[in-house]
Amino acid sequence: MSHIIDQEKIEEYFIVYDTEEIEGGIRLFLQPRKENYDGLRHYLLSLTAEHDVELKKYYGELVLEIKKRKKGERIWINILLLFLTFLSTTIMGINFYGEINIVGGLLFSFSIMFVLGSHEMGHYLMAKRRNMHTSLPYFIPFPSLIGTLGAFIKHRGAIPDRRALFDVGVSGPIVGVIASIIVVAIGLSLPFTPSTTGEILELGTPPLFELIAYLTNFRGDFIHPIAIAGWVGMLVTFLNMSPVGQLDGGHVLRAMIGSKAEIASRTVPFLLIALGGILEYFYKVYSPIWVFWGLITLFFSMQQHPEPVDDLTPLDRKRVIIGIIAFIIAALCFTPIPIQLAQNL
Repeated sequence: MSHIIDQEKIEEYFIVYDTEEIEGGIRLFLQPRKENYDGLRHYLLSLTAEHDVELKKYYGELVLEIKKRKKGERIWINILLLFLTFLSTTIMGINFYGEINIVGGLLFSFSIMFVLGSHEMGHYLMAKRRNMHTSLPYFIPFPSLIGTLGAFIKHRGAIPDRRALFDVGVSGPIVGVIASIIVVAIGLSLPFTPSTTGEILELGTPPLFELIAYLTNFRGDFIHPIAIAGWVGMLVTFLNMSPVGQLDGGHVLRAMIGSKAEIASRTVPFLLIALGGILEYFYKVYSPIWVFWGLITLFFSMQQHPEPVDDLTPLDRKRVIIGIIAFIIAALCFTPIPIQLAQNL
C-alpha cells in the first residue's frame, strides 16, 4: 500500500510522525504544516477511484487512512433482510384489521416498504451519481407495531466535497417524503373500519398529513393502514432530519454551514429529551419516543462528522435554498405526540 502513496506530496502539508499498517491499507499520523491544505485534497480525491480515503480524528490525533476498496458485496444479506422485513411488516399489518386479513397485511407491507425503500434508494442512487461508494439498503425486521425499525445504507470511503455530502444527505428525505405523500393520499381515499372491540392506537397527525387530509376531503373516523404507512414515512423524515451527527439532517447542515453544525449536533439531543420531559411533567402525556430518540441522537452527536475531502468550497445558493426547504418540510412532519393508546371502541 505504501508504494501507492506519494508521501512527499503529503509531507508538503503535514508532518508524518508515525505510520501504522491496517487491514487493507495504511494509517498515517499527521501534524499540519499549513492551515490550508486544499492542494492535498485534490490529490486525495484522485485516489478515491480505487481506494477508501479518510482524513479524520482518531483518539484525538489527526490521521489519514487509505484502504484498498473491497470489491463485491454480500447481497444475499440485503435480500434476506428484505424478505424478513416484508414478512414482519405483513404480519404486523394484519393486526391493524382486527382479523385475519392477509391481503390487507400485504398492502400495508408493500406500502411501508415502498416508503422506506424510496428514502434509502434516494440516497443510494444519488451516491452512485456522485461516484460515492455505498451499499444497497439493509432493512431491519422487528416484531413491533409496524414490523420494522427502518432501513439504512452503509457509506464506504471518502466524501468528495460539500456538494456531494449535501446531495446524498438531502435526497433520501425528499424522495421519502414524496413517497409518503403519495401513500397517505391513496390511504385516505380508501374507507376503513377495524373489526375489533379492543383498545386502538390514536396517531398524532403532523401538519403535512393534515394538509393531505384536507385536500382529499377525508372525513372518516379511522385511517386505512396504507395511510399509516405514509404517516410512518413522515415520522421517519422528521427523525432523520434531526441535525445531529451522521443522520440525514446532520449531513445536510454540515454541508450548509461547515463545522459550525457541531453546535446544533450537541444541542438537539438535549432539546428532544427536554421535550419528552415537558410533555410528561406539564401535560401529563407519556410520550417516550422523544426521550428515546434524544438518547439515540446523543450517541450520534458524540461521533464527529467526517470531513469532506474538499471542505472549503461552499454550497451554491440553489442547494442552500433546497436545504432550507428540506428542513421546513421536516418540520411539517413533526407531531409532538405521535402515538397514544385510545379508549376502547
